Amino acid sequence: MRKSLLFVFAMLFATATMAQTRNSLLHESFDGSSIPAGWSIAGAGASNWSISSSTNAGGSANELRLDWDPQFNGMSRFVSPVVDLTGVSSVVVSFKHYLDNYSGSNTIGVATTSDGGTTWNDAWSQGFSNSTQYSFSQELSTPDMGNANVQFCIYFTGNSYNINDWYFDDIEIYTLENLDLGATAINVPDFVGAGNLPISMQVFNYGVTPVTSIEASYQIDENEPVTETFSVNIPSLGTAALDFTTLAALIPGTYSLTVNILNVNGTPDDIEDNNTLAKTVSVALGSAQKIPMIEHFSSSTCGPCVSVNTAMLNLCNNNPGKFTYTKYQMNWPGNGDPYYTEEGGVRRNHYGVNAVPQVFMDGDDQGYGAATQATLDAHYNTPAFAEIRGAFTVEGNTIHVSADIMSYIDMNNVRAYVTVNEKETHNNVGGNGETSFHHIMMKMLPNGNGSTISIAAGEYQHLEFTQDMSSTHVEEMTDLEVSVWVEDYNAKSVFNSHFMYENTDHPYAPQKVELTEDETGEENIMVLTWEAPEQGNPTGYNVFVNGELVAENTTDMEYTFAGEFGTFYVTEVQAVYSDDMTSVKVVAAKTNTWAVAENTENSCHVYPNPASNMVRIDATNELQQIDIYNVLGALVESFNVSGKSVQLNLANYSNGVYFLNINHAEGNSTQRLVITH
Repeated sequence: MRKSLLFVFAMLFATATMAQTRNSLLHESFDGSSIPAGWSIAGAGASNWSISSSTNAGGSANELRLDWDPQFNGMSRFVSPVVDLTGVSSVVVSFKHYLDNYSGSNTIGVATTSDGGTTWNDAWSQGFSNSTQYSFSQELSTPDMGNANVQFCIYFTGNSYNINDWYFDDIEIYTLENLDLGATAINVPDFVGAGNLPISMQVFNYGVTPVTSIEASYQIDENEPVTETFSVNIPSLGTAALDFTTLAALIPGTYSLTVNILNVNGTPDDIEDNNTLAKTVSVALGSAQKIPMIEHFSSSTCGPCVSVNTAMLNLCNNNPGKFTYTKYQMNWPGNGDPYYTEEGGVRRNHYGVNAVPQVFMDGDDQGYGAATQATLDAHYNTPAFAEIRGAFTVEGNTIHVSADIMSYIDMNNVRAYVTVNEKETHNNVGGNGETSFHHIMMKMLPNGNGSTISIAAGEYQHLEFTQDMSSTHVEEMTDLEVSVWVEDYNAKSVFNSHFMYENTDHPYAPQKVELTEDETGEENIMVLTWEAPEQGNPTGYNVFVNGELVAENTTDMEYTFAGEFGTFYVTEVQAVYSDDMTSVKVVAAKTNTWAVAENTENSCHVYPNPASNMVRIDATNELQQIDIYNVLGALVESFNVSGKSVQLNLANYSNGVYFLNINHAEGNSTQRLVITH
């Protein structure tokens, strides 16, 4: 049997396309659905090259793919358009690639021709045996340099049967500048938790001169940039990560993060249009326990599937409650498994599975072997930014499924998948010797494409399905389980998953959860209130403040706690039911702006508000000190003042919301100020 196709999904990092103006002679990122104009195939394997919608090489979709099928033995070249190298003695060739290896060491290389392909001159070649991502960037020179009609090729040589696939992306040919450092990635995930966020950027030396010093900055929205100087040692065509020591303090929300190279070796570099990168970062309201989603492709006619099935069963038995599972039986090899469904085929096509066994965990390919305990632990211990709860009941041959999906981030056009599985089957015996099979998918609801949903941060969406299972392969209606997961369809990454509670009513969530400040008292008190679920009879409620459980199974419908000025609070209420069932959490969030009410004679007047470059503060009593805080509660600036009126210069402040803590002879007052330049 051929081994399964391995996938490595692109990290949730921002990547940059190299600037075309930096002496770039050729750049191809395969964004279209077909082989780009001007590119051609020479030698063997004319039908083996195609464009894939995947991102395995590490770039963005799409990418170039070399498939093993139909099998050939020889040299296959993917040939570029003509490049004018008049007066050029050497060039840099760079590309990303990913090998899904089958056996042995397999060779690719780069060659050039200036006579239309009659003569090819090798520039580089290397054997690869590990299935993983690679990046290539090297200065090359061949006898074709200096000619006006040079073509380059990436070639594969050998027996194509020894690979599964080879992927390529972001091919570029360029000449070196003297001093040219480029920003190539922002090493920050798309989704992060609130708090102090480390900022890191990746840089690449496109120049001849080694880089020893870099002055760089990062900026959040329109706030003041953070600038730092890094001592480095980056040779020509070398790369490095710059980790800023100043952390970014972020509360939940969506931010624009920009990184910028300011100076290289104490001076601006020769090419500045590749110095800046930007990306959007979403800071989550909170996080949930990650329940890894296992999708397993198998067949009762597959010999190698037996050991993987056994290993996966042992893994599950050793980790109750730490996974969700769905297994798709395939219609090959041979006659395949009799419990194959077209919906399983949809998932097979989604992942590009071309052989069994193959296991995915949260969309990450585990290859032809079983997932390991270490991998399960790593996924389980990764914060999740979505939470899922639900239940199902069975009446005769009909199953009723309900599910709630709550998100701590803005989820736009994600996919919710629901599968009805049988825990153990016996009637789909094939030729591999197995007599029992586990977590076998019987029906996807509503179908193999799932449900496209969008959920705003802090909200949840309710799904319901009713399905007659009499036309499926179900052996026993009393032996069912339901898996639910939510996935970024394009990235093939799973936000979170959960098995539904079995044979019980849905665990409905609390309603009308609100967080307010008690403005009547002499103390800073936050008040969290909620109402009972629209259906169901919970035994109590769990209350969380900034991720900490502060009240467990309380029967009260209100929770109060001491607030702190300027602090952003995320509160959650979860309904608790019998048998340890819980609903999704319902979120209410607020920045504390509480201040003791001032009487008229001690009142302060802040104007204009919103303000631009200046703000004036008038008080009925002698002013003493003014402290300005940002929305994170951090002190921005403090002023010692005198008199009953003062004017503050706001020209250096970024746009946003601030709080003025105004101290005067008779007490203090807190005022909210909006700055817009």
